[in-house]
Amino acid sequence: MAHTRNIRNTTSMRRTLRREAPSTIGLLADEQDFAAMRRYRTFTFDDHTVYLQQVEGLLKTLAAQGMHTTVALFDPEEYADYCAESGLAPDVPASRSRFTAEVAAAGATVAYSGQPIDTLIPLLVSRAVRQATWEYATLLLADLGECADCGQDIGRAAFDRASHLLMRTLETAGPGTHHLVCSTPTENEQLLAVLHIECGSTGPARLESGEGAEFVTVLAVGVALESHGGLVLRTSNPGTPDRVHGWRLTGGSLVPLTAGEVFSAYCTDADTGDPVSPESGVEYCAGFDIGADAPETHH
Repeated sequence: MAHTRNIRNTTSMRRTLRREAPSTIGLLADEQDFAAMRRYRTFTFDDHTVYLQQVEGLLKTLAAQGMHTTVALFDPEEYADYCAESGLAPDVPASRSRFTAEVAAAGATVAYSGQPIDTLIPLLVSRAVRQATWEYATLLLADLGECADCGQDIGRAAFDRASHLLMRTLETAGPGTHHLVCSTPTENEQLLAVLHIECGSTGPARLESGEGAEFVTVLAVGVALESHGGLVLRTSNPGTPDRVHGWRLTGGSLVPLTAGEVFSAYCTDADTGDPVSPESGVEYCAGFDIGADAPETHH
């Protein structure tokens, strides 16, 4: 009798600990990646749609058990490289599990909160793109080194300048819901960063640390390289039309665009160059002077 109670107590404690242990699932988001994994004998799925349905079912089951679960993108090419570098056999479930844990620790993840799989996948892809953009921009800034004239770290100075430009833009824009987009061309990539923030009537805007750092880093690349990037700000307030303002990034400064230039930029398809109908209830306005005179960085 006592032995039976001990077994039950042990089982109960293990279930309790299991609920306390977070779970991570590596997701094959598209059919191409799914097809690449089918070369492994131990990967037993043969239909991507069924696979996604099973993943969603697992997520729901874990959530019903009170467990916190995060989802990470599983990249077959990165997985093969990881196994080769780590000396792991790729056709083993334990190797896939280990890779997923490594990706989740350092990469982009989305916490599962009951969202449908069709909603979860775009969120996860967007998070991964943002992570890759941030990492690329950070490497660009780090590789710039020090200024030959003054010895200042160029990347750090550009980051400080970009932070100042962003805060001055938000302070000058005033209260509202602000949606900012920064576009910065580089030699190999067109970097794009997005920031969504609520600003109250008192005090400076509060930036979410990760998203704010990503945005500032991309803007800093444009400052450091003195590339011809751009910044667009869309502000929403209850009871009034949305206002769209724009600036040209030139020589490490934000130069206001005219209302016509903002309209043209906002109402042109970026891929085809064809005109796009303006949105109703939106005012296309000239960029305003943000008065960002310091800190300067010219190298």
